[in-house]
Amino acid sequence: MNATNQTPRPRRRDARANREAILVAAARVLRRDPEAAVDAVAAEAGLSRRAVYGHFSSREELLSELIGRGTAQIAAALSDVHDDDPAAHVARIGDVLWGQISHVRLVAQVVVRGPLEGAVARGLEPIRASLRDAVARGAAAGVFRDDVDHGIVARLIEESALAVLDEVVRRRMADEDARRLVVVTALGVAGLSWRDASAVADAVSGAPGGAE
Repeated sequence: MNATNQTPRPRRRDARANREAILVAAARVLRRDPEAAVDAVAAEAGLSRRAVYGHFSSREELLSELIGRGTAQIAAALSDVHDDDPAAHVARIGDVLWGQISHVRLVAQVVVRGPLEGAVARGLEPIRASLRDAVARGAAAGVFRDDVDHGIVARLIEESALAVLDEVVRRRMADEDARRLVVVTALGVAGLSWRDASAVADAVSGAPGGAE
């Protein structure tokens, strides 16, 4: 058969396996040390540095793919999150979000404030839209503050979550304490008193689909 008529071969299975092994190894290594170099990833994967660069042209490209996977996973976990009660809706977002990042908190802290922040923001836009909707509903219902545009309040909630993440990492806070702080702080920014916010956090935690 003429070579020009041959269909391209499918990518070799071992190449796909190596790429997956690199991504899995990178996730493990970065969980321990968010600043780890490509050499550490290669060693964890049992491959050469050259093999890693055969799949990813740079450390940033490797991180970008990991971020893409991570944000897609988070977005999928939050796709069905909804509550007619705006406060419970915001609490559920915080609850599920913390459940997704609690085991990679060090990596999350570095990534959300690093050069790849834009990629993270794009991947999490569906979550941001859900949050803005809940804040708008809450303001319209008189549950949340209405003295500030709901888009600004939603953005302030995001910023408060990042501040909480910084404190959680610095203090090595237990998961349940951290989850509760994320939720209560978000609701406080939205306009609830800390007592009311705590009650909502407790209700969501004990509800089906909440943190165990």
